[in-house]
Amino acid sequence: MCEVIAIANQKGGVGKTTTAVNLAASLAVNEESVLLIDADPQANATTSLGIRKNDIELNIYHVLIGARRFSQVIQKTRIPTLSLVPSSIGLVGFEKEFYDAKKKGGGREFTLRKKLEEVSSQYDYIIIDTPPTLGPLTINALSAANSVIIPIQCEYFALEGVAQLIQTIHLLKQTTNPNLFIRGFLPTMYSNQNNLSPAVFKDLVQHFDKYLFRQKIKDSQNVEKDSYVIIPRNIKLAEAPSFGQPIILYDIRSIGNTAYQDLAKLILEKRASCGKITQTSIG
Repeated sequence: MCEVIAIANQKGGVGKTTTAVNLAASLAVNEESVLLIDADPQANATTSLGIRKNDIELNIYHVLIGARRFSQVIQKTRIPTLSLVPSSIGLVGFEKEFYDAKKKGGGREFTLRKKLEEVSSQYDYIIIDTPPTLGPLTINALSAANSVIIPIQCEYFALEGVAQLIQTIHLLKQTTNPNLFIRGFLPTMYSNQNNLSPAVFKDLVQHFDKYLFRQKIKDSQNVEKDSYVIIPRNIKLAEAPSFGQPIILYDIRSIGNTAYQDLAKLILEKRASCGKITQTSIG
């Protein structure tokens, strides 16, 4: 069974694309069949996997408007078990069509969910990278997903807008997607070299502890204890997209890769089947 995971936060620059690309790659190298959908008109997930967006004639926009099927736009990547549905700036045109359809009583918030029926049985995981808005593309992603991961940057104003996103998720649970749940909040861009990151993380633990990703580790005395999965501020993670590679291909020894491998391990351990909630839901 396939699990569809949306990576969402309407605040920009929090590590959504970095998380979508590297979680997808980390799951794929664990012999899972993974499809990464770039649902952001900026198409950063597309270029992060070494695919030049200007060289691609067909992309997710053509699927959403019904001009093509998913099977006609899927691209292979350097990881055999990881495939990509690319994006382009033309995807912004979907918003106008979305609102035009809504005026006619359309139901376009289900477009992506319906289109995924063609390919969902072919994959273990489908990861959706969303734009930094709560517009039609993000709504479509959340309506199609089983779960959502919310990256939160460990910097000032980190929690700004999170309440609105949670409210949107609650609304979608009541209307379009009753099975949607928050798989976890993911602290990103964490640095021990300043006081801000630890302070922001402390706030996250205070407000959202049950939604943070925990793992069991052993300390120097071989005693098992709980630890949180935190994505560090890491130069290798920042460099990898410019080389068109996920971090596991660019620098397998980096602390950034270790963090995303830890996240993938937890996802695999607590796997949720499509349409079923096996973790604590949001309400």
